[in-house]
Amino acid sequence: MSRTDLPQWKTLKSHHEAMKGVRISDFFTGERERYDTFHAQHEGMILDFSKQRASEETISLLMDLARGCDLEAERERMFSGEIMNVTEGRAVLHTALRNEGAEEILVEGENIIPQIKDAFAQMKAYTDRVRAEKRFTHIVNIGIGGSDLGPYMVSEALKPFSDRNMHLYYVSNVDSSHLAEVLRVVEPKKTLFIITSKTFTTQETMCNARSARRWLRERLGKDDVSAHFVAATQNVDEAVKFGIEDGAIFPIWDWVGGRYSLWSAIGLSFCFGIGFDHFEKMLAGAYAMDTHFREAPLEKNMPVLLGMLGVWHRNFENFESVGIMPYDQYLHALPAYMQQLDMESNGKSVTRSGARIADYQTGPIIMGQTGTNGQHAFFQLVHQGTSIIPSDFIFTLKTQNPMGTHHKKLCANAIAQTKALMDGKSNKNPHKVFSGNRPSNTIVLPELDPYYLGMLLALYEHKVFVQGIIWDINSFDQCGVELGKVLAKQILTEFGEDDGSADDDDRAHLDSSTLSLIEMVTRGN
Repeated sequence: MSRTDLPQWKTLKSHHEAMKGVRISDFFTGERERYDTFHAQHEGMILDFSKQRASEETISLLMDLARGCDLEAERERMFSGEIMNVTEGRAVLHTALRNEGAEEILVEGENIIPQIKDAFAQMKAYTDRVRAEKRFTHIVNIGIGGSDLGPYMVSEALKPFSDRNMHLYYVSNVDSSHLAEVLRVVEPKKTLFIITSKTFTTQETMCNARSARRWLRERLGKDDVSAHFVAATQNVDEAVKFGIEDGAIFPIWDWVGGRYSLWSAIGLSFCFGIGFDHFEKMLAGAYAMDTHFREAPLEKNMPVLLGMLGVWHRNFENFESVGIMPYDQYLHALPAYMQQLDMESNGKSVTRSGARIADYQTGPIIMGQTGTNGQHAFFQLVHQGTSIIPSDFIFTLKTQNPMGTHHKKLCANAIAQTKALMDGKSNKNPHKVFSGNRPSNTIVLPELDPYYLGMLLALYEHKVFVQGIIWDINSFDQCGVELGKVLAKQILTEFGEDDGSADDDDRAHLDSSTLSLIEMVTRGN
């Protein structure tokens, strides 16, 4: 049965029809205390969803839909370690990495808590030693996707808490320029490379890792890989073959997906910067949000509210995009991180049972930029374009860098944008008309520290989970990234780099455009 056949879905559709012509600002006229009803909070973090085109009845009906899709039961299945990644037959237990009080969580009959404790003890001992000895002061993380976007985002977000004598660099793109620019500024004797790859076979990562190893040998005049490379991987054998000592290999597991892996040894890079104690505070903040998500009533549950309002936008209002607008420079990498978290998770067009989705939309397009930079870039479209982009505005009450009136100006801009999007503005000049009635959420943090960053990231993880359940899709695989990789291997054979995975029949099916582009590159070489 399609989700659209659910009685709760049909009721929401009728409700949406009845809401036509209602403006967000109308609610504030009729509900003087609307904010009191339309906000949720947990441990100082606030979600203000009052500037939504939604009534109390809308929220109630959205929660009915959540219950109709068995959200609460599915949530418990995830936390308890049942198989949620149905296409790959895996549990989804990134939450276990930050579960402070758990003594036992079983995966295929095995308690994974001792594994987690051992891995964290290994991380702490290693990073504490490196930070104390200062033998390595340049840390280069080589990874891609979840092995890069999350760690890089955290490194940038928590710079105020980092040891500024530890210089962190991130290399992800197989474009040689990315690695070359990093190698130009690091000092070989003081450089530690971290290879982050669950399989230790990711094409881009291993290409960069081999080039870094060759660079190091040339600069040091000897093979010193074991002293300058560590790995976070599941494939210990391949890491050892590469030259990394067993004691410098940090484990990750099948039950932690790549885009949820910054809570694991994939976070090793930023642990060198902020220290393991701050990593533990980030875990604690995420656990606080996990607990809230698991225990709070749906109507006051921040991830559920954020997720269900997104369903309202995507499936009933027909809004295609979501804006992530952090008004904090340290969160400049958050929109890119959110693109992977959301679009790789919920960019699916078949249900968990494999049926084609034909009558409703799934994952939205994620875009965004820091305020106030975004205001001078794409907010023209956000305010006056033909597309409506519901947006999350994120700001803190306390800045890490007090300086005159900067922070008050920043917060004033964030608040003003949400009001302008809601109210709009009339004018005799049509070019100066703002239609308004454009929804937004406001997320307020007391400050951006490790604890509240952990809460914020877990909030968005669970929001994505909620929407995946409502859309009946597997939010934890990423089959869509594989086809291009397979074709790239075939095309590499045309460049004389045959790894034996392509055959003549593959080449025979290349179209004229692809063959012409291959010829251009071949001639260019």
